[in-house]
Amino acid sequence: MVQLTLPKGSKPTRGKVHKAPAGAKNVKTYKVYRYDPEVDADPRWDTFEISADDHGPMLLDALIHIKNEIDPTLTFRRSCREGICGSCSMNIDGRNTLACTKGWEECSSSTISIAPLPHQSVVKDLVTDLTLFYAQYDSIQPYLQSDEPDPEKERIQLPEDRAKLDGLYECILCACCSTSCPSYWWNQTEYLGPAALLQSYRWIADSRDDATDKRLDDLEDPFKLYRCHTIMNCAQVCPKGLNPAEAIAKTKKLMVAPGRKKTEAA
Repeated sequence: MVQLTLPKGSKPTRGKVHKAPAGAKNVKTYKVYRYDPEVDADPRWDTFEISADDHGPMLLDALIHIKNEIDPTLTFRRSCREGICGSCSMNIDGRNTLACTKGWEECSSSTISIAPLPHQSVVKDLVTDLTLFYAQYDSIQPYLQSDEPDPEKERIQLPEDRAKLDGLYECILCACCSTSCPSYWWNQTEYLGPAALLQSYRWIADSRDDATDKRLDDLEDPFKLYRCHTIMNCAQVCPKGLNPAEAIAKTKKLMVAPGRKKTEAA
């Protein structure tokens, strides 16, 4: 049988253990990924035992409590605390989600693991480098492109056309979907990933946008779009309940629609 081993530095070691104070009640155990590439040779798991009575119901509350009261060096992103900005996306209890909307009571394990988004370079601890992710979003030109002159007030859109954008515009670019996708792990620099492709279809489906053919031509590539194999991890982890795989499937259907004309640039 073939024996496979992880590269050096890939497997976290056992880190510090912070015990709960004597007499603490309702104690929860959090196993938190720690790694500073500028200082640490290997990543580690630090364990924090804290009373849930000392913080709010969400995992972000626990992280803030740990940083404020136990270890100020713990690093993570956060902003709105309302599931709107997407800053606190991370892997909690083995699943990509937002720390601000994931309650510790929802976790299945008695020891709750908290790690950075998978298959991303770690900047420090729970913060990953999303430079490529945002560059891919920028590449799909996420803005209205119209051949009509700018109106004096607003661009009129029928209610039924506006309804086609439901399930698309709500994306908060948290990267939970893309970093849960095996196809994105394997082809990260070529495949745009679920988030960027969902955003791409959001503009393709917009009745006010006149660049549909050009947008489709820009995706005419063996990797950008077609590395999606409908694994559906993206839909399972999206904290907003969106379905990027469905948007990708609709885009593929438009690519081969009868009568579709390619732009001159293509």
